[in-house]
Amino acid sequence: MAITLDITGVLQAAAFWVSNKGGSNTRKLFFYFYVMLTLLSVLLGNDPVILSGTAFLVYYTAATNLEPLAWLMAEFAAAHTSSMVLFVGNPTNVVICEGFLVNNAAFTAYTILPFLACSVSCYIALFVQFRAEKHLPRKVPQTATLNAREVLRDPIGAWVGSAILGTCLIVIIIVSFFKVDVWKISLPFAGAKLIFDLAWDHYRFVTGKIGHRLESEVTDAVEANDPMVSELKRAMSVSSGDANAGGPSLAAAVPVAVPEPTDPKMISTPASTMTVPPATESGHPLFPRQKEYAKSKWASFAAHFPTLSTALPRLPFGLIPFAFSQFILIEGLSHQGWIEVFAGWLVKATRGGQMFPTIWIVGVLGVLLCNLAGTNIGATILLTKIVRAAPNFPNNSTRAAAIALAVASNIGAVSFTFSASLAGLLWHTILRQKGINHIGQGTFAFWNMLPLAIMTSVGLAIVSAEMAVLY
Repeated sequence: MAITLDITGVLQAAAFWVSNKGGSNTRKLFFYFYVMLTLLSVLLGNDPVILSGTAFLVYYTAATNLEPLAWLMAEFAAAHTSSMVLFVGNPTNVVICEGFLVNNAAFTAYTILPFLACSVSCYIALFVQFRAEKHLPRKVPQTATLNAREVLRDPIGAWVGSAILGTCLIVIIIVSFFKVDVWKISLPFAGAKLIFDLAWDHYRFVTGKIGHRLESEVTDAVEANDPMVSELKRAMSVSSGDANAGGPSLAAAVPVAVPEPTDPKMISTPASTMTVPPATESGHPLFPRQKEYAKSKWASFAAHFPTLSTALPRLPFGLIPFAFSQFILIEGLSHQGWIEVFAGWLVKATRGGQMFPTIWIVGVLGVLLCNLAGTNIGATILLTKIVRAAPNFPNNSTRAAAIALAVASNIGAVSFTFSASLAGLLWHTILRQKGINHIGQGTFAFWNMLPLAIMTSVGLAIVSAEMAVLY
């Protein structure tokens, strides 16, 4: 539901609106973008925000001649910090709710204050780090009024998608008090959204509201005609009075598909004008007609149902085998007796399961293990098993460990390695695709050290205060 809502262009439209509100004041604009990304990540989770927000900031900073590092690091931090609020914001939240039997609404009640503290402290740390003119100049070098309506591809789809997603979240929180499984609520809403997308795309197709593209026009080089990129180019050109203003820098950030040089070894089949690779060693092509047929069918489907065809490749199918592999590895540790060993160490380190040592030990370990235990998902599964296996662990310490782990597994992604979260790997991949190659592992770790240290200290301190009041 979040991905199909993103496809309507609502995130880009919100970014354009925020850009207009910020004007030419870079510091104000930096704050507005941070708040916008935070709110969107609370509602949609970090993956859709990383997908759309990263591409927008790359294009926007290129068009306005801003150094992208500060903006991209702030986006990454805001998206991951905000995902701790709702249990659906991050897969680690689901693991914690299921593993510690935490009510979904109670989870939000526990994490809202640590989230606010972490979010504010993270912004302060980021602003202090990037206060230099190189990163955040007083004025935006090149500004223009952007048309938010221009990038909203499907206003009706945006309204319907927002209503369905919002209603689903509200219903899930309400029925969580009655111990109803989340999937029993979210699946009907997702099915309703799928039916709407298919029906709405079909209606627009038959009425001519979306173009009947030729099969040859359906290529991977869609970004050259992206409404967001086109509007940025138009606005910056009008602003400067020069049709080429901002063009070189923006064009450098927009990958354009360039045909490969003609290779004499390439051959064509009589059945198609499509060029295919040379024959295999056996002398036969690798199913050229079948490939051409499948390609033409997918092109027709994509032209008829653009929402579904765009959403399908974005769905996190890879998360399923990845999560299974993490569970299997940790079950292997349990079978060999290591979980019980680790649980015994935890009891000793926390002086018999005292609450406050538990909060800080589990929290700090959670942050560190995000980098060492196969992303934050692996770290969360491992620590959940350890705490649950700890002998004679008090109930209040178990609940405190759950909330500390919720904070740690989300802010732990803002860490030293891209692999601390799946969204981090996605973020890095998008940057490389957009030509941002100067944000490597070392740069990423360096600029995350201060925000991570402050968020860990502040977040766990708030959890300690909450537990002190409750218990």
